[in-house]
Amino acid sequence: MNKDLQKYLENVIMPKNDLNDAAHNREHVNYVRRRSKKFASNIEGLNLDMVDTIAVYHDVGHSIDAKNHEMVSAIILASDENLRDYFNEKEIVVMAQAVEDHRASKNNEPRSIYGRIVSSADRNTSVDQLLRRTYAYRLKHMPNASVDEIIIESWKHAVNKFGREGYAIEKMYFLDDEYEQFLKDVQELTDNPIEFRKRYISVNEINLGRLRKK
Repeated sequence: MNKDLQKYLENVIMPKNDLNDAAHNREHVNYVRRRSKKFASNIEGLNLDMVDTIAVYHDVGHSIDAKNHEMVSAIILASDENLRDYFNEKEIVVMAQAVEDHRASKNNEPRSIYGRIVSSADRNTSVDQLLRRTYAYRLKHMPNASVDEIIIESWKHAVNKFGREGYAIEKMYFLDDEYEQFLKDVQELTDNPIEFRKRYISVNEINLGRLRKK
């Protein structure tokens, strides 16, 4: 992989991900980078610099517009003139499309293998991490909600995305034993809202007496 590109991604672009909430920060981006490389390693002929660049940029616009962050992130990548030192215009278009296509909630399928890689890599494989991410997201975007409201909305999100008819189930494009086990675990938990609430409070170390709003 190109060492100068790696320095640029690490020193200039990764710090932009530090502006995101805890569910989309540097730790998450590095998680997606690792998984992207894992999936890409089984496919011949891929440009690994493109794979890593897509992963680094995939959430970079989240702090600007969370609801449309895939579009914002794609625009940021496509308009970055520095990337033209390492990629041609066709490659930049493919990378921007992959970033735009990465969200599991999108109706359309990713337009390239690069989009399928980052979309699959972006899937959660830890129930506890899912609970932490949903809590961090709702603390930021539901500042006036009670703890009970946050827990209910987080449960609805988990059911809608990872439940037995969740939209993310079919958006996995590679065999991944970790993800399959995660789906079983999260479905078992969401099937029991009482247990979900208990684990949510425990994982996020929520002090009900301190945080409950009147």
